[in-house]
Amino acid sequence: MRNSQIERLEKLRKERNADDCRQSLEALTNAAEDRKNGNVLECAVNAARAHASLGEISDAVEKVSGRYQAVIHTISGVYSSEFTDKSELDKARTLADEFEKLSGRRPRIFVAKMGQDGHDRGQKVIASSFADMGWDVDVGPLFQTPAETAQDAVDNDVHMVGFSSLAAGHNTLLPQLVDELKKRGREDIMVSIGGVIPVQDYDHLYESGAVAIFAPGTNIPEAGIKLLNLLIDRVKEETAEG
Repeated sequence: MRNSQIERLEKLRKERNADDCRQSLEALTNAAEDRKNGNVLECAVNAARAHASLGEISDAVEKVSGRYQAVIHTISGVYSSEFTDKSELDKARTLADEFEKLSGRRPRIFVAKMGQDGHDRGQKVIASSFADMGWDVDVGPLFQTPAETAQDAVDNDVHMVGFSSLAAGHNTLLPQLVDELKKRGREDIMVSIGGVIPVQDYDHLYESGAVAIFAPGTNIPEAGIKLLNLLIDRVKEETAEG
């Protein structure tokens, strides 16, 4: 799909009148700057008629207005107050405490959204619920690349990346994320994935480095418990080897 889109854009740029397109985009930028005398909508339509791409039209306005950056906030206490089976939450918190005793700090997870997946509700639910279970949680922005996700995971010194996937990019994005972590010398950061993932893709994802896969409808405390057990087992193995 990406290659097809690139080919279409290249064809568009070859066939259009470059001067007309450039002038229409400049007019759009000027209209965005001079709001009293410029009509941004009209100029955007003219740019589209000159065969400017949607990205170019957005960039022309961005020169003046900047680009919106969503700030994701997690809210603690909401998930735990609504969850009926407190025993699972208590078990998860106990395991988080055990991990802290073994490793010296709280379990830390980076909840990531990569690729062209524009929905972050699941990401927010995971982030808030894991915080209630005793994790330190970092949340990435939408549309990250694997390289950006890996760098944020390294910068935040997390133990785990939780990749929330919806838009069918998992078979490409997860292996790339694992490779990017290796490039940065952080193979120790585990990668888990949850979301809309066909069962037939599981083997490929495990072979590519996923330590856990969670389907829609997964019990969140059970998922947290599974990941904590993985982290605790690794710390114990490292302690035994050391």
